[in-house]
Amino acid sequence: MSVRHYVAFIEPAEGGFGVLFPDVPGCTSAGATLDEAVRNAGEALAGHFGLMIEDGDAIPEPSPINAPLPDWLQGEDMGDCVRVLVPVDLPGKAVRVNVLLEESLLARIDNAATTRGMTRSAFLADAARRAIG
Repeated sequence: MSVRHYVAFIEPAEGGFGVLFPDVPGCTSAGATLDEAVRNAGEALAGHFGLMIEDGDAIPEPSPINAPLPDWLQGEDMGDCVRVLVPVDLPGKAVRVNVLLEESLLARIDNAATTRGMTRSAFLADAARRAIG
């Protein structure tokens, strides 16, 4: 995995703070406090990129923190916004591996993956990421 840092705009909103990413239209987040908004921003960005990767979409390159606003944000009042850099781990190239698993464990893994709408590989990768932290 490689870490990239993406610019996020955090703005006061009703009940807390809203977050948007100028490099990733459609990806938003929020939090009751500024710290929570920043934390949630990283999770939102990682989840959004995960879906993009599953769909075969290209991940955009991050812009510098002082880059001008993209066209889709031109004309918006960004005066109360704070720019922050949000780190996100991007998965690397998938590599095929062979593993030996007990037959009944493999059946349980396949069942759990199917229940969640995942492939076996995606399920095992997700489980490994959670175990590693």
